Amino acid sequence: MIPVLETSAALMGLAALAAYLLGSVPFGLVIARAFGLGDIRQIGSGNIGATNVLRTGNRPAAFLTLLLDAGKGGLAVLLARALLAEDAAQIAGLAAFLGHCFPVFLGFKGGKGVATFLGTLLVLFWPAGIAACLTWAATAAISRISSLSALVAAAMAPVWINVLGMPQAGLVTALLAALVFVRHDANIKRLMRGEEPRIGGKS
Repeated sequence: MIPVLETSAALMGLAALAAYLLGSVPFGLVIARAFGLGDIRQIGSGNIGATNVLRTGNRPAAFLTLLLDAGKGGLAVLLARALLAEDAAQIAGLAAFLGHCFPVFLGFKGGKGVATFLGTLLVLFWPAGIAACLTWAATAAISRISSLSALVAAAMAPVWINVLGMPQAGLVTALLAALVFVRHDANIKRLMRGEEPRIGGKS
C-alpha cells in the first residue's frame, strides 16, 4: 500500500532534494578523518559505512558512523513528517537512502545503506524498525557476517511493516529493501562462494 497523497508535487520534490543532500553527507569518511584513520575508501572494502570503519580497529569511530548514518535517514523522515505529511516523510526516507548510496559529494559512489535503511525504518514505524534491528542482530550473532545480516533484515522488513500494522509504508519499505539487495550484489556473490569476511575481520 501507499500513503494518502497530501503533499503537493513541488513540496514533495523539495523535501526529496533536502533529504537526498542530507543523506549524501559521508559521515564514515568524515569520522575516519577526524579520528586520524585516513581515507576510509582506501581501507578494507573501500566502503564508507560503519562496518568498514570497524575494520580500522577503532570501535568508537565505527559506532559514531553507525549512529550518524542511521540518524540522517531518521532525521529526514522526522522533519518531513513534522513539516509536511506522511507521504513526504516516506519520500524523504527513500531520498536520504539514495543520498547515502549515491552521494553527490563523492561522485555518486557511496555506501550500501544498511544503517540509513534501519534508521529510516525506525522513524517511519518504530515497531518494524526494532524488529528489523533485532533480525539483523540475531543473524549477526549466529553468522558473524554483516552483509548476510543486512540482507536478512532487509528481506524481513516488508513483512514486519505489514504484520506490525503500517501497511501504508509497505511500498517504500519494499523499495528500500530491494535497493539494499542491489547494493550488496558483490557481497551476495562472495556469500555464495563462501568468501565473505566476518564482522571485525579483514576485507
